[in-house]
Amino acid sequence: MADRPLDGRVALVTGGGRGIGAAIARLLAKSGAAVGVAARSRAECDAVASEIRSEGGTASGYSCDVTNEEEVRELSTRVRIELGNPEVLVMSAGAAMAAPFREVTISDWDAMMNANARSTFLCASAFVPTMAAHGFGRVVAVASVAGLTGGKYIAPYAASKHAVVGLVRSLAAELEGKGVTVNAVCPGYVDTSITHKAVEGAMSRGGLSHPEALAAILGTTGQERLLTPEEVARAVLKLIVDPQHPTGQALVLGARVHAA
Repeated sequence: MADRPLDGRVALVTGGGRGIGAAIARLLAKSGAAVGVAARSRAECDAVASEIRSEGGTASGYSCDVTNEEEVRELSTRVRIELGNPEVLVMSAGAAMAAPFREVTISDWDAMMNANARSTFLCASAFVPTMAAHGFGRVVAVASVAGLTGGKYIAPYAASKHAVVGLVRSLAAELEGKGVTVNAVCPGYVDTSITHKAVEGAMSRGGLSHPEALAAILGTTGQERLLTPEEVARAVLKLIVDPQHPTGQALVLGARVHAA
């Protein structure tokens, strides 16, 4: 059916317990996929999976720290046993931080690289080879416009998201002609808990009111408003089902900035 383009497919969404990842998991399920919802929090991933099942979809929740190689390996085994080989992989797990560069510690740097770049590498390593062997796969990483442009106070975060975009482009080139597409979405600021923390940080650093801090943050990406998680989810779905099979793309969402 046209409104269920993923009927018969198995999808895995990391970071699926809330925010962007949860919105993606719900939309993929509505589009017909059996969805594995992975998140560090057992309660959150189970809640999203339960919601999907209550609406007639197929979903299972998986507690997993996607920065941990052993846990990702175990996730791969469990998803394949319970749902089948994932043909769609959406890597939405990640973290953010903001601080002047002079205050950034090596622990901050490692935390961002692990949460964003290492997790993407581990999940791609666990699932993409099987996709290539079977001749079909759709992989989307949720990156950030910061992964294309950078910005004040976000050096570790921006560097880690640049790494995600670089991995996406390299994998896409390596897998060309093998039936597997690899893309990234690069949203500006989205209405999530991460953005709320960024606004609070701007309020604290600059002595700004909430509206002033939000306006200042949106101004860095040329946005007039926050994106919704559902808008990001729709962009992800479009990359997955697009009959033109785009690959190696870093699709900017919401922001009006010129990436290098």
